Amino acid sequence: MAQPASLLAWGNLLLGLVLSGWTLLFLFRIVLTWYPQIDLTKGVMRLIGAPTEPLLALTRRLIQPIGGVDVTPVVWVGLISLFRELVVGQQGLLTQLILHQQMAA
Repeated sequence: MAQPASLLAWGNLLLGLVLSGWTLLFLFRIVLTWYPQIDLTKGVMRLIGAPTEPLLALTRRLIQPIGGVDVTPVVWVGLISLFRELVVGQQGLLTQLILHQQMAA
């Protein structure tokens, strides 16, 4: 059976990778806003559009485009980055918990 610190370390790694992946998808969405002719519902672009569109659609109800520019992907990059730093960053909660358990052992 794995040690609790080991499980926390794996959870920290997995959560960090997932949040980094989400950030990357939203960064792709920011770049793709410069190319409105690209259809995000067809082909390989579905890999970018499908996971991000539900969150963006919800956020678009709260934040209207500014000067015709959809800023919701930028909002999500900021929110995910903040959450990632607070939870799995160098001074994040999970990171500090892992360090605390390593010192106690």
